[in-house]
Amino acid sequence: MKKKMLLISNSTNYGEEYLGWPREHIKNFLDATTAKEVLFVPYAGVNLKTNSIEASYDAYEQKVASVYETLGYKIKSIHTCDDPVAAVEKAEAIAVGGGNTFHLVYMMHKTGIMEAIRKRVIEGVPYMGWSAGSNVACPTLRTTNDMPIIEPESFNCLNLIPFQINPHYLDANPEGHGGETREQRILEFLSVNRDMYVAGLREGCFLLVENGKLTLEGDRPLRIFKFGEEIIEMDKTQDLQFLM
Repeated sequence: MKKKMLLISNSTNYGEEYLGWPREHIKNFLDATTAKEVLFVPYAGVNLKTNSIEASYDAYEQKVASVYETLGYKIKSIHTCDDPVAAVEKAEAIAVGGGNTFHLVYMMHKTGIMEAIRKRVIEGVPYMGWSAGSNVACPTLRTTNDMPIIEPESFNCLNLIPFQINPHYLDANPEGHGGETREQRILEFLSVNRDMYVAGLREGCFLLVENGKLTLEGDRPLRIFKFGEEIIEMDKTQDLQFLM
């Protein structure tokens, strides 16, 4: 298994700099490769402070590049490439940022990079994503937390792992809140997707895939859901290979 993947729940912990907590992990991940430049996919970035989607991508690229430069790596955003598929085919490493998963998946299908990225990652090109960027590594976007602001061609995603991630997983049920909890929404998904596992990935944690092995890193356990089975908590000392 050549796949090398860093699947991060969230970019930023409260009160920290952007990509603050995962910086060391991103650097360690990339330092173990031969990559010098990372192809960045900004399509989840829908920024209300900009005049256009294109400007959102520009701002997102600058934000991510400023972090990766401190780690010794260059960023090239795919939205600046004349041929996105060709850019994926030449990429040394790929990073997919967080934001709105529906918009991300819409653009990945529209530009043709969904299948291109899948092929390259299977071949061994390092892949990292946070939030929506982790969600799209799954078979489908249907465990995203995001509002469907646009309709993608398909809900199908990269299918690089055989289970679903729910990023930013929260246990909280705020007092006075009348809507569904995160757990209830995942159980709804499982009621019609009964063969699938869902991993609730809490903030400050990530999943690492290397040499066919799946491991959890972070100080908080992973919450595992499967239809008809008891919900379980698993920490980084436990074997997660059954998810693969």
